[in-house]
Amino acid sequence: MQFKHPELLWALLLLLIPVIVHLFQLRRFKKTAFTNVKMLQKVISESQKSKSIKKWLLLATRLLLFTALILAFAQPFFANKTALQEKETVIYIDNSFSMQAKNGAASLFENAIQEVLKNVPSDQQISVFTNSKTFKNTTLKAIQNSILSLEYTENQLSINEIELKANTLFSRSENTLKNLIVISDFQKTNANAIFSENTTIQVYLAKQTADKLLNVAIDSVYVTTENEENLGLIALISSNEVIESTPIAIFDNDKLIAKTSAVFDENKKAELSFSLPANETILGRISLNDAGLDYDNQFYFTLNKKDKIKVLAIGEDTDFLKRIFTNDEFDYQDIVLKNLNYSSIENQNVIVLNSLDLIPESLQQALFSFHRDKGVLVIIPNAKSTIESYNSFLKNFNTSIKQVFKYSQEITNINYNHPLYKNVFERKVTNFQYPTVTNFWQYKTNLSPILSFPDNTPFLAGENGFYLFSSSLNPESSTFKSSPLIVPTFYKMGLESLVQEQLYTTIGNALNLALPVKLEKDAILKITKNDFEFIPQQQPFTNKAILNFSENPKEDGTYAIKNKENTLKHISFNYPRSESDLIFLDLNTLNAKTQETSISALFNILESDNSINELWKWFVILAVVFALIEIGIQKYFK
Repeated sequence: MQFKHPELLWALLLLLIPVIVHLFQLRRFKKTAFTNVKMLQKVISESQKSKSIKKWLLLATRLLLFTALILAFAQPFFANKTALQEKETVIYIDNSFSMQAKNGAASLFENAIQEVLKNVPSDQQISVFTNSKTFKNTTLKAIQNSILSLEYTENQLSINEIELKANTLFSRSENTLKNLIVISDFQKTNANAIFSENTTIQVYLAKQTADKLLNVAIDSVYVTTENEENLGLIALISSNEVIESTPIAIFDNDKLIAKTSAVFDENKKAELSFSLPANETILGRISLNDAGLDYDNQFYFTLNKKDKIKVLAIGEDTDFLKRIFTNDEFDYQDIVLKNLNYSSIENQNVIVLNSLDLIPESLQQALFSFHRDKGVLVIIPNAKSTIESYNSFLKNFNTSIKQVFKYSQEITNINYNHPLYKNVFERKVTNFQYPTVTNFWQYKTNLSPILSFPDNTPFLAGENGFYLFSSSLNPESSTFKSSPLIVPTFYKMGLESLVQEQLYTTIGNALNLALPVKLEKDAILKITKNDFEFIPQQQPFTNKAILNFSENPKEDGTYAIKNKENTLKHISFNYPRSESDLIFLDLNTLNAKTQETSISALFNILESDNSINELWKWFVILAVVFALIEIGIQKYFK
């Protein structure tokens, strides 16, 4: 038993006063003469004995009465060891997409918010955090509206991240008891993560469980085939439970294009094929309805009209490039050096120097500026090229020509891992008719080799938009023009200059998008969706702008890229599908003090741990009882 005011217990010493008075009380007796005292002596003896018992009883009841009153004022109570310890409470509420699952008429997240508001005193000092918001050292009364308006997020904190975040919200005091309450469905993000064994932080888990765990999700979309009129689109659908089929619809903006049914195989996967018109702008959306999560029932994609890549070939005998850079994808033009208008260089995406005898200094400066602004530069020399002129330019790329060799060699080595040949070959070629070279340069460079001779000296080297051949491609110098390698090599060089946008991108993934737009001074590109707009990170160049989407947007959908009021193109964003599988952690492995399925039950446990049983009322009752006993003794005990 403990006392709220133990200093009042010193008053118990005052009880010694009536005891002492009672024990040392002296009485003087007056003698009176009687004729016969034999009978009186017996009466007086019996009366004196009765009065002595009555006085002892009165002393005992009065002592007990005052003892009860003193103890009542000292306020005794019973409590757990931690009940009187100062406490800090931090509550984590999971607002990830998996908390959209239903339990009754509301979602798990909505139910969790209501339970917290109902069970936590509105004026209690607490800290609350979710996957997207943090409220430190506040009260529910102050943040109630903010919590009720919280949105779902694709960011799902792992167990380790929850613990690290909570540690920043607790004070550094070692004398306080720190309670961390984790409210979540505990979807599996890291199977090996557990809460650390920390005696100062007690972890309480409240697992939220949905009525049904069936969920169907649209996982991804990609293009399979493409021709001048149509392209084939594949949509991949998955389910976490075995089902036969589910209806699927595809829209262009809000216009219904097609409706079909996804039939699942034994792996709970389905694959749907759609045929869409080619080279048209389609703001696509694939949709389904199920009783599971809502966030993965929509999938957005965009098919923009392709931008033609501007290619300029400078030199003689460039007809072979014209056959590669066709009009359907490229805006190709060629020109001889003497007719070149230098101001046109900055408007190009790809420039090919084909067999120039020398590179004038003015052209060198223009080409270096062009490449610095992310243009692709391809240099094809010839045997008559002036080494000094080329070395003057190539020193900007840490490359120099050593000498010219005039003997025959085969091009036998292909660097399949180079970005230029990524996804070009289905497999490594062994029985291949290798092209040959009769005269070539040998140069010193740090550029990555792409095509090499048997001794590993490069025939073609390059990276990051700069490519250098070691030989002319004229028939008298090499057979590379007639090789199957020439088309994919130059074609991929052209595509590298302006990366064509993907069908969609996943929110949270870094994306760099190049747009062939020449911006005015201080002009910026904006991204809009309905009434929402933001300005992405962007780098303007002479003939393009590169947008970076590392931080925004936060909401899925199709967005318009605008230059002032002019819409340049559209881009689609989707949430990551990492939460669609609905696989959960085993709470027994998380190293928590308590785990409950009911938030109310969890807070009842916390309340019982903090409860104090006060006893002062019982001592007041005892004092009243002893007072009644004393009255009874005075009245009825003769």
